[in-house]
Amino acid sequence: MIGPFDSFLTLVFALILGGVSRFTFELSRIRAAERPVLGTRGLNRARALSRGSFFAWLEPTLRLIAAWLAPIRMEQIRTRVRRLLTYAGDYLGLSDDELIALCLLSGLGLGGGTLIACRFLGVSWLVSVGALGLGAVLPWFRIVGVAQQRAQMVGRRLPAAVELASMCMSAGLDFPGSLRRIVQSASDDSDPIIEEFSRVLQELDLGHTRRSAMEGLASRIPTDQVREFVNSVVQAEERGSPLARVLRIQSQTQRLRRSVAAEETASEAALMLLGPMTLIFLCVIALLLGPVVVRFMTGGLGPA
Repeated sequence: MIGPFDSFLTLVFALILGGVSRFTFELSRIRAAERPVLGTRGLNRARALSRGSFFAWLEPTLRLIAAWLAPIRMEQIRTRVRRLLTYAGDYLGLSDDELIALCLLSGLGLGGGTLIACRFLGVSWLVSVGALGLGAVLPWFRIVGVAQQRAQMVGRRLPAAVELASMCMSAGLDFPGSLRRIVQSASDDSDPIIEEFSRVLQELDLGHTRRSAMEGLASRIPTDQVREFVNSVVQAEERGSPLARVLRIQSQTQRLRRSVAAEETASEAALMLLGPMTLIFLCVIALLLGPVVVRFMTGGLGPA
């Protein structure tokens, strides 16, 4: 005879099974997110898929999980992720939900693999929890590194580009024409400074004002050098100052800043070398005086 407690457990199990089945059915009805084909995201996605890397195999799964995450309300997290992807130049054409999905997959993959290894090696399962967290943050750290590298490359190449734009304007071209000349004469289309200038030109062609296009550049590359360059162009347009002269002064200022930054880095390198040099000096002293100390302690320095 089945008691009331067993009936209650059976009912709870049936409800859980029905809920899981309903949840699985609703997930199966959701279509994968659309693949970007236009703009910078579409171009970067096409480049990533054409290389035939691991991302090309993982991309359909990311779009499916991104579609599952879309109904979840987490606007603050999406805003931070979207801002980071903008700084990274729309890396791999990822959307905010796709990057969150990539973090989830990375965490589950590394955590699950570590858990299986712990079962075979007899290690505590708590190690897999740390691996789960590490795997979840690895894609985020990768995007942060790409954004920092992109900002450094733009800051390194900006003075030469500004000087070249000044020379083109002195030769008779306007500001958009000088940027277009720089883009057309570039040997590498994937150079971050070339990509940003191309995007500025595209926005100008679509009818954006020069101010909004340049402010968009400053929002995508949040560095002091780019911000000063954008402010100088916007202020020169508002005040009617000759832009070629302003750009020439700006290029000189940028190069001077690079020289000062290089000197500061060199001075910091000297301080950083002080510790290793001290250790090397102590090792040399130990090699020279070590045999003497050993012989003195064993009485080897006395008269025969």
